[in-house]
Amino acid sequence: MSDPVWSEQFRLAAKQWVSLNSAADLLEETKTAVLSQMMKRLGDIPVSHAEREVKSSPEWIDHVTKMVKAREAANLAKVKMEYLRMKFQEQSSAEASARSERRL
Repeated sequence: MSDPVWSEQFRLAAKQWVSLNSAADLLEETKTAVLSQMMKRLGDIPVSHAEREVKSSPEWIDHVTKMVKAREAANLAKVKMEYLRMKFQEQSSAEASARSERRL
């Protein structure tokens, strides 16, 4: 079996991480806008009451849950990318050691 092409595996893992990280960033960056939109839908009530209503709603809890899950997925993709980097470094080190031993 041939050795894995580490650069291609890393490229694919990095591409996945970028996509997942972007999705998580988008949810995080729009959190305040989503809160404001949901509060506005409640009509002309005091801001503190609207915020309390929204933040206790299933819709808001669902939004925050999606945001956290998106960050989790992005973090796992980053760990996979870093794992591939470490595996490549381990292999390179082992190959360098083997070359050095052969010279002795």
